[in-house]
Amino acid sequence: MGLLSSLFVAAALAAQPVPGGGQDPGAQAPVELEGLTVTGRRLTDVIGDFVSEASAPVRGRGLARWRDPVCVGVVNLRGEAAAYIADRVTAVAADLGVTIGGDNCRPNIVVIATDEAGALAAALTEAQRRAFRTGSTGTDRGGAALRDFVETERPVRWWQVSAPTDSRTGQIAVRRPGECLAPCGDSAGAGATSSQLFAPQIVVDSASLLRSTIVDNMRRAVVIIDVDDIQNVSVAQLADYVAMVSLAQIDPNAQTDGYASILNVFAMPDTAEGLTEWDRAYLAGLYNSEQNLRSTVANHGDIVASIRRAHGRLVEQAEADATP
Repeated sequence: MGLLSSLFVAAALAAQPVPGGGQDPGAQAPVELEGLTVTGRRLTDVIGDFVSEASAPVRGRGLARWRDPVCVGVVNLRGEAAAYIADRVTAVAADLGVTIGGDNCRPNIVVIATDEAGALAAALTEAQRRAFRTGSTGTDRGGAALRDFVETERPVRWWQVSAPTDSRTGQIAVRRPGECLAPCGDSAGAGATSSQLFAPQIVVDSASLLRSTIVDNMRRAVVIIDVDDIQNVSVAQLADYVAMVSLAQIDPNAQTDGYASILNVFAMPDTAEGLTEWDRAYLAGLYNSEQNLRSTVANHGDIVASIRRAHGRLVEQAEADATP
């Protein structure tokens, strides 16, 4: 069993699904956007800029999200902190409608704390290269992004793998290296015939230039926390940051200081106690948007519109809660 596989299995011991449908009694109150003033620009344009800046989908693909049950494992943190982070990520996922893995589930979101983040990232990617660069079309952000993951010092770094998937059957729509459509010898496909190594066949009921049966689903995420660089943030802030970058495809190089977001917490710890209303609207928009759009531009536009609606609902709820 390789190093990364061992960590995913070991992390199952730290996976902490939240009882009672994902309610988190320790969750921080959302930060209100009372300071957000847009002059001369439509809110939709501002949201569009944020989506473009913050999002990092696989090249040529739409933004992915979790459809498979999520299971969170936390490694190398003290029990209370590890449990809180696992609980919080799980609770945020549950609030978005994501199915949560049961007891003893195998983690597909692994959070690892270390004082040697760069060395650990390098060791993981060298030990199990295929776990990070799968070799399949449309599943990861490529070699340059992986080098950035390994070499760039950050308080938190992350790597995600997604896959184009048949939305009706859940079947992955691209062939993975070494995978056959029928039993074909060893794990590398030795002895396979050429027909067995063809990509999966997806049945299309009706042709459409606008919609596709293929959607982009998250498969796994690795998040590495550098314990030497997180001293200025609380466990609650750290947990919400981890939730944001593990549940959505966020660009680690995004410049988001002009937005009210948890993504700014390491540069400006006092700006967000946890996920802001802006962050919640982004996640809600992503998970409520229509994924079956052929055009990535249309996919982007649908997410922007969905975030706009989610933001409006949050503002209405905040106003209702403030009414005596």
